[in-house]
Amino acid sequence: MNQPPITPLSGPSGPPPASNESRLGDDPGDRESIHGLAGLVEAVLRHPRRVIYQLRHGAPGGLIVPLLVVAVAFVAVYGLIIGSFSGGAQWWAAPVKMAMGTVVTAAICLPSLYIFTCLGGSPARLHEVAGALGGLLTLMTLLLIGFAPVAWLFSQSTESVAMMGFLHLIFWIVAACFGLRFMFVAFRHFGLRTEAGLNVWAMIFLLVSLQMTAALRPILGSADTFFPTDKKFFAAHWMDCLIAHPGSVRK
Repeated sequence: MNQPPITPLSGPSGPPPASNESRLGDDPGDRESIHGLAGLVEAVLRHPRRVIYQLRHGAPGGLIVPLLVVAVAFVAVYGLIIGSFSGGAQWWAAPVKMAMGTVVTAAICLPSLYIFTCLGGSPARLHEVAGALGGLLTLMTLLLIGFAPVAWLFSQSTESVAMMGFLHLIFWIVAACFGLRFMFVAFRHFGLRTEAGLNVWAMIFLLVSLQMTAALRPILGSADTFFPTDKKFFAAHWMDCLIAHPGSVRK
């Protein structure tokens, strides 16, 4: 008697595609070119798959520099809003520190991100990993620009460093969540098999970013020196600010 063929229980290697998400490049819109910085901003907001496709199949490193330029420019603009709280030297010091902190954080976290993606089974190359990180930073800073008018209103109507610090922290957390979401989607399309390492890296990225607020202090408020003269953990720095300046910090 002829027996029916046995269907294998195991499917092809790699994670199954999401039921509601087509493969990258199946949609013709994914393959459209991105022109200029304005086109890049629109693509990050409206067509993130287009950015991910270009990172995967475009020229090596073609989007990394534009993504970084947009991120640094927008975070510097948000730094102006932060500097308007205290005025004086903070008009230029806060934007410089925000831009510096963004670049340094990316440089510090990139090696561990590449290692964790390799351990997660992704064949993504270094420039693709860097591009995904650039997309994270770009989307974060775009959201911060969206929050900037609200931050400016409160910075001009209150003198409480605790309130302003809490408000900027909330805006930053929301922006970071959306940025990390972009990066996770990118690495799913880059063939990541497990997100365990990427989850660990996300916590490292958040901690490094928060520590930058202490390493480059003061960003919100004023001081006699551009850089701090002592070392502090970011949580201890925040507590010291709340104790020392419960109300006004304008000098």
